[in-house]
Amino acid sequence: MYCIYILRSADNSLYIGQTNNIEKRINEHINHLEKAAKFTKEHSDFKLVYKETYKTRLESMRREKQLKGWTRVKKEALIAGNIELLRKL
Repeated sequence: MYCIYILRSADNSLYIGQTNNIEKRINEHINHLEKAAKFTKEHSDFKLVYKETYKTRLESMRREKQLKGWTRVKKEALIAGNIELLRKL
């Protein structure tokens, strides 16, 4: 099982990623381990605010790319579960 996820840092920055082991990946980010993304190494106090699961890595990679192209407002609507606003955007 693969998933895409969104982390929110203490400075309200959002990070979008994909993985096949969400617990391990978030631990890498939060603890700034070697495999953590450069972005998460430069920010602190991340919290998982959203995730979706997929059967294949290709599906999760496509969704990750799609979300990274969205505006901040649209990402926040997704995180909040505001379907009406998502449809308008």
